[in-house]
Amino acid sequence: MKALFANIAALGPLGVFLIALLDSAGIPLPGGVDFLLVVVANRAPAAGYFCAALATVGSLIGSLILFQIARFGGQRYLDQETEGERGQRFRRWFNLYGLLTVFIPSVSVIPMPLKAFVACAGVFGIRPGPFALTILLGRIPRYFFLAWLGQEMGENSLGWIKTHYLPFALGLATLALALYLYTRFANSHTQLTATE
Repeated sequence: MKALFANIAALGPLGVFLIALLDSAGIPLPGGVDFLLVVVANRAPAAGYFCAALATVGSLIGSLILFQIARFGGQRYLDQETEGERGQRFRRWFNLYGLLTVFIPSVSVIPMPLKAFVACAGVFGIRPGPFALTILLGRIPRYFFLAWLGQEMGENSLGWIKTHYLPFALGLATLALALYLYTRFANSHTQLTATE
């Protein structure tokens, strides 16, 4: 695996794009995009933000591929991705919170499961436009932050994130709570308007 990453890292920005596309399309590469982005941004700081943009585009394309697979043949894929108690929790969360379940893991620098929620979005008939926008809103700040961190701190960046896990987790929890409350308020307001 290290040799593969070394070869892909040698491709520079193109390697970041390919890894982001493959990872988001369903090929499991936990932390691969983040690590590669940090490494490439550190080796070529002038190309850091370009790499972040390519990672974002690659992730969007890969996510849309997985989304479309789930949309057109997806119940079987979803059943496979969500088997077991943990998978059933994914389904329940998606039914309750919709695209929030896609946004939070896509923006988080703390590794969180995303693929099952992407599959849920496809199977449950979410429109491609709002889905794509959600991925972009999550990936842009995440990848540009990682590129900046790579430029500033190099390969120590991911270690720095691990040592600051608690503030990231609290920030993410606060964001999730704020978005949850907003969603609840918006839904109750919509239901109220519909009954008037």
